[in-house]
Amino acid sequence: MNFLTTILAFAVCLGSLITIHELGHYLVARWCGVKVLRFSVGMGKVVWSRRFGRDQTEWAVSALPLGGYVKMLDAREGDLASIPKEDLAREFTRQSVWKRIAIVAAGPLANFLVAIVLFAGLYMHGVEEPTSKISVRAAAGQDADRTPAALAGLRTGDRITAVNGEPVAAWSELRWNLMQAAVDKKEASLTVERSGYGRVNAIVPAATMTALDLEGDIVGNLGIGVALPSPVVQQVLPGGAAERGGLQVGDLLKSVDGVAVQDGVAFIELIRAAPGKTVQVGVIRAGEPRTLAVTPQAEMLKGADGEKSGKQAVTVGKISAYVALRPDMINVPSGPLSALGKAVERVWDTCTMTLKMIGKMVTGEASLKNVTGPITIADYAGQTARLGVASYLSFIAFISISLGVMNLLPIPVLDGGHLLYYSLEVLTGRPVSERVAEFAQRIGIGLLMTLMVLAVFNDITRLM
Repeated sequence: MNFLTTILAFAVCLGSLITIHELGHYLVARWCGVKVLRFSVGMGKVVWSRRFGRDQTEWAVSALPLGGYVKMLDAREGDLASIPKEDLAREFTRQSVWKRIAIVAAGPLANFLVAIVLFAGLYMHGVEEPTSKISVRAAAGQDADRTPAALAGLRTGDRITAVNGEPVAAWSELRWNLMQAAVDKKEASLTVERSGYGRVNAIVPAATMTALDLEGDIVGNLGIGVALPSPVVQQVLPGGAAERGGLQVGDLLKSVDGVAVQDGVAFIELIRAAPGKTVQVGVIRAGEPRTLAVTPQAEMLKGADGEKSGKQAVTVGKISAYVALRPDMINVPSGPLSALGKAVERVWDTCTMTLKMIGKMVTGEASLKNVTGPITIADYAGQTARLGVASYLSFIAFISISLGVMNLLPIPVLDGGHLLYYSLEVLTGRPVSERVAEFAQRIGIGLLMTLMVLAVFNDITRLM
């Protein structure tokens, strides 16, 4: 079922974004008076097609789903004498350079517009998510009191209200702004609301932010996690290990074998690590401390191979009880104008961050492992689809932005490469020679194939 969800989510995401991208080219070409011969979703051999409209444009689906194209009447692709006289004025290369720029730029701009619309809709609707209240956790082999967050003076229960002057209220906003500080290699100046102290300030130095692994969990490696509620037992299932050990609804969990329990996640991890072993669980019940002997039931989980046996299978402990895990949540819907402004800002910030990451990969400051391909995109599409509509739409918006940015890179055969040619034509007053364009196109195809091989290699490496 998960596999089918992943395939469907990937197909809807990529198929819709490719179609919208090509529709951008198609609509602007029509508005500029250029005759469109074919609109194809997919590359390679046409597997289905129909002709519509005054120009009998061929609408097609092609064999390779990773791409698409709009084929216009173009003298470079055939004998000029074969073009009917009445269509010569509608031939692509006879249009002004500004019309050609508009047609080529329309595809990426359509992707940015889709992202703006999706983000604006999400901001208007409001999405329930954790607040910016944090817990200070162990990270990257460091104890909780030695993490960058702890050294900056942060404490569990703090609510971060601003990062480098940018207000934050939700966890996603906090995470986004900390990621930006890490990419920009600058300090993270945090404004914090602390119970009993009011407003305080904390600073994570620029050197610490610079040292963070951009490929990893930036926020987690700082020692910052979502603040979870106190670990109170909410339900005890009949006949389970929790009931046999004497746990009751309302018990506040304090420790397991002397190890302090900060929240429900920490308690679950300690129990999972003790299958079949009797542990001493410290609780507070009706204000009184108690110690209960609980023996977690051993349960075999499926390994990566989908089997409950073999080297990849894992044995964990379970006690058949539910512990409070839901953090403080926030849902702040925005008005239409505010939502639109936030959406434009989010798209702009994502574009700049993407370009910065590309620049760092080119200069060697970031690993080429960050290049992802269709397998990783499909995996994330499935994950976000299972999380809910809001998560999936946010993912589609992000991929749409990435598609727009990648197409604007000045690589021959991409939209950005054509825009580079036309920009040179504006500056010099004459088009780039066919010989130069052909040579550059070969380089572009080689570079694009190299990127595709690298992306698929990284995808496969992640699966191994």
